Amino acid sequence: MKKVIFIVGLFLLILAGCEKEPSPNDRLNEYVKLWDKSNFEKMYNNYLSTSSKKEFKSEDFVERYPKIYEDLEIRDLKVSFKQLKEDDFKKKDKVSVPINISFNTVAGKVKYEKKVTLEKEEKDKKTNWYIDWSPELILPGLEKGDKIKPVTIDPKRGEIRDRNGSGLAINGQIYQFGIVPEKMAGHEAEVKQKLASLLNMSVSEIDQKLKASWVKPNLFVPIKKVSPENEGLVQKLLDLPGVDKQDTEGRVYPFGAATAHLVGYIGSITAEQLEKEKDKGYTSNSVVGKRGLEQLFEEKLRGTPGEKISIIKPDGTETVVAETEVQNGKNISVTIDGDLQNKIYNEMKDNAGTAAAIHPLTGEVLSLVSTPSFDPNDFAQGISGEEYTKLEKDPLQPLINRFALSYAPGSVIKPITGAIALQNGSLKTTDTKTINGKSWGKGGSWGGYQITRVHETSGPINIQTALMYSDNIFFAQAALDMGADKFVKGLKDFGFNEEIPFTYPLKKSQISSDGTLNREILLADTGYGQGQMLTNILQLATAYTPFLNSGNLLKPYLLLDEKNTGIWKKNIISADNAKSIAGMMRQVVADPRGTGHGANLPNVALAGKTGTAELKSSKNEEGKENGVFVAYDSKKKDLLVAMLIEGVQKGGSKIVVQKVANVFK
Repeated sequence: MKKVIFIVGLFLLILAGCEKEPSPNDRLNEYVKLWDKSNFEKMYNNYLSTSSKKEFKSEDFVERYPKIYEDLEIRDLKVSFKQLKEDDFKKKDKVSVPINISFNTVAGKVKYEKKVTLEKEEKDKKTNWYIDWSPELILPGLEKGDKIKPVTIDPKRGEIRDRNGSGLAINGQIYQFGIVPEKMAGHEAEVKQKLASLLNMSVSEIDQKLKASWVKPNLFVPIKKVSPENEGLVQKLLDLPGVDKQDTEGRVYPFGAATAHLVGYIGSITAEQLEKEKDKGYTSNSVVGKRGLEQLFEEKLRGTPGEKISIIKPDGTETVVAETEVQNGKNISVTIDGDLQNKIYNEMKDNAGTAAAIHPLTGEVLSLVSTPSFDPNDFAQGISGEEYTKLEKDPLQPLINRFALSYAPGSVIKPITGAIALQNGSLKTTDTKTINGKSWGKGGSWGGYQITRVHETSGPINIQTALMYSDNIFFAQAALDMGADKFVKGLKDFGFNEEIPFTYPLKKSQISSDGTLNREILLADTGYGQGQMLTNILQLATAYTPFLNSGNLLKPYLLLDEKNTGIWKKNIISADNAKSIAGMMRQVVADPRGTGHGANLPNVALAGKTGTAELKSSKNEEGKENGVFVAYDSKKKDLLVAMLIEGVQKGGSKIVVQKVANVFK
């Protein structure tokens, strides 16, 4: 028995002697694998030397490592080293191994070499190699007591300018008004009440800012931004005890409400937007385009933020570890004429409506107006809840962008109906129709349904007279004569029922709810711009370009450097038919009997067509009416304006005719 025990003991002793001695290569390989998996707790507990654990507590390692990796967005970690030969570590208690470390960060790639020391230690009666850890294994040059400072450098936002270089959205100086609490000197209630009144805020909104956790009696507390141009308000604010201002850079919209719906404004990024755009360098302090061109071209205008990672030493010296340069946003130049935009807006600002102005020979969009409007500077500078509620409750709905919506065109469709009929041969310029009375209906399947006209004529009338008087019955009959298929084809040739090829998103036009005109009454009503036909104001303006371009429909465009410009649809009507309709539209204005005669100016030979679109659910109902006028300078041919005013029950299209005439004066 003793012999057996002796043999077993001898075998175990020999086996123990044959066990492979741990190598620093193995230990470092294991450590790197854990590092790659971000298993910092196991790295600390099982691989750090005793001296390292004395110098760096578990929380310094296990908690700080992942936080730094998250804050600096460290990814794609790669660690490599040259394996030591056995002679390099055999019979040694300490070795030094050069390792190569590389990774990507929010500020770019970091790559460096660091020598790592491994020590032999006995723990739990086992000898192994342990790492003498230092903070340089996190970042090159990092030492105990240093601070890591990541900085995002916001790019300068690109500006939006009109065709003449005038600013539509620019970076300028604004005033940040605020309160230094201790300087109110016992007048707190009075100051807050007056400040709230001047800034269109509530006292509770001011109190909320003053109750922020960081606020101290001697610190400036920002309340609201104000434009320096508002000199009267600025002075009144500065007269209040404890109220002061600081100069700051901000977004400025020089044309104010006139361009609000087109240009839009910027504002603070929301939590939802930040989550969606988190990979694009946005932070909780970022501002983004909220609507209009500011939103549409956000990526181009914003630019790319710069990022910098630095190590700050206890003495304040800074060492840059990684850096990507900021790329400022790009400027955008548009075809809009700011002065014309302002002129049209001022004509319309007291009404609900919309207008588009284009150069009819090039397709350049010179103006897109929606009224009433709002001041985008208020939004960019921080609109108060009280101000926003006032806009929301305004019955004219100034927050709605009307040029992006679609409307029934009314009688301004008649030149297009006539052009389609001339083109498909169902009507000639010499053809006449004899219409008696102010109403007409087919009877039969129509029942009692009748189409009415404003002006009663005696005897036969041709298309020129029908356009001049805006005769609904004539164009209803013209639509019936050509039939649904030919009329639908012609309307599609003019671009209706499809998306207009334009930079700014607009509501798609429609011929009817299902794109057909298979019912006679619907076909007849569509001939004079009623029925279910809808179009946005820019598409309506564009639909008139064939009359000035020998039958070619132009493509509207908004960016000055846009390349894909010119003809949208070629030869949709003949040059002769285009010339005929254009001559008739001149008479709509020039002839004293024409519905557009109110726009007959002494020095501008306007041509165009008026229209009134009725909005009601039944024929006998007293509904709302929109007035429309499309007009252009028939001599210079450099400006075409389409304008729609809502709610013209008292005054009809004459209201719009006068406003458009004023634009051309």
